[in-house]
Amino acid sequence: MKIQTMGEKSIDILGVGFSIRNYQEVLQQFESWIVEGISHQVCIANVHTVITCLHDQDFRDINNRSLVSLDGLPLVWYANWVLGAAATRVCGPDLMLKCLDQGRSKGWRHFFLGGKPDVLEDLVSKMRAKYPGVEIVGWHSPPFRPLSAEEDGQLVSLINDAKADFLWVGLGAPKQEKWIDAHLSQVQVPVQVGVGAAFDFHSERVPRAPLWMQRHGLEWLFRMWNDKRLVKRYLTTNPIFLAILLRDFVLIRLLKRAVKFG
Repeated sequence: MKIQTMGEKSIDILGVGFSIRNYQEVLQQFESWIVEGISHQVCIANVHTVITCLHDQDFRDINNRSLVSLDGLPLVWYANWVLGAAATRVCGPDLMLKCLDQGRSKGWRHFFLGGKPDVLEDLVSKMRAKYPGVEIVGWHSPPFRPLSAEEDGQLVSLINDAKADFLWVGLGAPKQEKWIDAHLSQVQVPVQVGVGAAFDFHSERVPRAPLWMQRHGLEWLFRMWNDKRLVKRYLTTNPIFLAILLRDFVLIRLLKRAVKFG
């Protein structure tokens, strides 16, 4: 069932339902979940996510059972230009930093899952230096292979024993979202979020695009230039979405004109 709250504005982009909220509204939702103590999933969606959902029914269903934010700026363009939603971007890496920072005064506890051991060590060290007093209660780097049933149970116990409020999962999409969904009933953490490359960015192992590129929807270009493994991903999803955006933008303009002069 799609998570909704009173007065929330939701939109649909190519079959994926999004919640229109800013960062502070998302943090307020997280705080209420922590008070409830019930596990929830958050999907940070970008163009790759939405296009993948077109042919991956399981992944689309997972997103539509979760709270989904508009991460990619082209999705914000679609929401605003086509749907008239007055939406803003809620980016995974930035959301993670805001939770670490603002959560200090609330005693929020964080667990990191994913990434290589040395990346996690750097991440924990840098976050503790950047946000003195932040409560990072655990981290784990799983092997790059399927876990046995015993290993999976041990991982769930490790996370639950840490009594975290946030589980940040950096396994890449859609693997991280599918892992959270499969374990949501077992992992006793109120806020569970897949954050993709955030661990690499915040450990400073991978450079992040300059702010001007982030603000103009060009972060993908910077990432592709610095990591050639992403070339296929971006060149097989971004052109498709941009073509759909252009098509729907033109259609909505034509429709408005027809109504105006009809």
